[in-house]
Amino acid sequence: MTVGAGISVSDAKLMVLGSCVLSDVHGNVEITPASFINGAFIGVKSDQIGSHRVFPIGKLEGLRFMCCFRFKMWWMTQRMGTCGQEIPFETQFLVVEAKDGSHFGDGENQSALYVVFLPILEGDFRAVLQGNEQNELEICLESGDPAVNGFEGSHLVFMAAGSDPFDVITNAVKNVEKHLQTFSHRDRKKMPDMLNWFGWCTWDAFYTDVTAEGVKQGLESLEKAGIPPKFIIIDDGWQSVGMDPTSVEFKADNCANFANRLTDIKENHKFQKDGKEGHRVEDPALGIRHIVSEIKDKHDLKYVYVWHAITGYWGGVKPGVAEMEHYESKIAYPISSPGVKSNEGCGCLTSLMSNGLGLVNPEKVFNFYNELHSYLSSAGIDGVKVDVQNILETLGAGHGGRVKLARKYHQALEASIARNFPDNGIISCMSHNTDGLYSAKRSAVIRASDDFWPRDPASHTIHIASVAYNTIFLGEFMQPDWDMFHSLHPMAEYHGAARAVGGCAIYVSDKPGQHDFNLLKKLVLPDGSILRAKLPGRPTRDCLFSDPARDGKTLLKIWNLNDYTGVVGAFNCQGAGWCKVGKKNLIHDESPGTVTGFIRAKDVDYLSKVASDGWNGDAVVYSHLAGIYRISITHIMLSFLFSFS
Repeated sequence: MTVGAGISVSDAKLMVLGSCVLSDVHGNVEITPASFINGAFIGVKSDQIGSHRVFPIGKLEGLRFMCCFRFKMWWMTQRMGTCGQEIPFETQFLVVEAKDGSHFGDGENQSALYVVFLPILEGDFRAVLQGNEQNELEICLESGDPAVNGFEGSHLVFMAAGSDPFDVITNAVKNVEKHLQTFSHRDRKKMPDMLNWFGWCTWDAFYTDVTAEGVKQGLESLEKAGIPPKFIIIDDGWQSVGMDPTSVEFKADNCANFANRLTDIKENHKFQKDGKEGHRVEDPALGIRHIVSEIKDKHDLKYVYVWHAITGYWGGVKPGVAEMEHYESKIAYPISSPGVKSNEGCGCLTSLMSNGLGLVNPEKVFNFYNELHSYLSSAGIDGVKVDVQNILETLGAGHGGRVKLARKYHQALEASIARNFPDNGIISCMSHNTDGLYSAKRSAVIRASDDFWPRDPASHTIHIASVAYNTIFLGEFMQPDWDMFHSLHPMAEYHGAARAVGGCAIYVSDKPGQHDFNLLKKLVLPDGSILRAKLPGRPTRDCLFSDPARDGKTLLKIWNLNDYTGVVGAFNCQGAGWCKVGKKNLIHDESPGTVTGFIRAKDVDYLSKVASDGWNGDAVVYSHLAGIYRISITHIMLSFLFSFS
């Protein structure tokens, strides 16, 4: 039976437009046509129930693929391969390169066919993909609550295929949007204006020791040199928190104490006017409002954001505190899914599993967010960076499962944001699970990779590659945020160039007095605005299935559009990657050497969309370092050979 976009199962083969993508397909696998949309759903028949089930689908062999999987509970990264056993646990996005075997193909020179697999949500269950030692692609289905064990199983993975990888991915996500009706595509979301301005974040400058005085120092330091930030993120360290008497402190270097819980929605003494530790200032004018008003007036700041965890703080909301009792928080103990456990152990999760987390009653969580955000809004705060979001997946037991709990929290969060921050002022962080992505109707900005780690030399090339490949998937839901970086750092130009083509906000976390203003002037205009590209920056088509971090030869190219032009950034990301054995960033080649590749005008996949109607394909190529090279009269096939050490 052929359904959807030429998708069928015949003779135990999953065929897509005449090309075999999976062989030895199991007999309980069902293909269901997608009603009114182009594509099909993969499901399974099963008489067994359970809150965690794994179903083999069929063998993937001899075809190149790229997938995005969660290598940490919080974050995704990319993996490339050619067979099923190379597909990791917790794979949330998969694209396979096949050949168009339909009658539209041209014999031996068959065009590439891009087949997209999107494991989605069905009822109270979440599906992900993984491979086994027999090269079989498997569907892992999980509810997160032992009491939630019955599932339908007919719409677990959405499939689509086409000749343009970016179009087929976009259309696939939009089709899932129509099917689920629980989230919105990026195109339909309001982008906060802070994306268009240069910013500064307090995190690396002060970590949790941030103070109101430190905030002023950081802004003054940048403004004196003519690089005025127009938005600021006051990161972790402004809130009122405390430990339970029985909790065990867990504090890694330059990190928060994960055992702390929120004790008040208002700021701590460091952000009160003349504040003293242990003394509560009741007058709102003497709270965080005083510093927000001062820095906005003095530095002409447009936007001030503050940080908080989706559960209030890392350890949640502290039960038994008079000011917080009406949120009805109770200590819950996170339970991680098997797939996450197999990919990475996490110190934060270990601490929370030991100390527990004060989880606000899901029926009261809107009240919690609304009271927190209305207080912040009244103080002049314009938005929030909401962190630690994926922790919700570990707390579904007793609440109807992970999907139901996540949706309840995200609906409440977005309703509060809409009420209190009219510019849609939210940055989602530590949020790379599909529980949240497929439940986000309004949230429009998402941190796209693990943190910028200034003191980890292995992390920088990994960071750029991970963001670029994650964006292929995440960029369909929200505008990816490439994170802060340091302007005065051995890898500063590398990070800055990536953000210049990323279509993202540009913000640094420099310590006061530690800046490279020559670099910043390449990124920031005198009025504090930035020339932000129009789209999420993604790898060029010829990079999709090559590993720019591990194969020793591939040049990572990232493309984007401006109003009238295209842009391509080229990066040598070789030499380091996430080690699946050691569970850490690892330099596997201390001297990866020079990488050589071609950069072509056609690398900008949508260049025709910004050209005039009469465009004949000619292009002028301009290099940031070398100026204009030449004018192409070869219909966007112009190419230059570049080498990057």
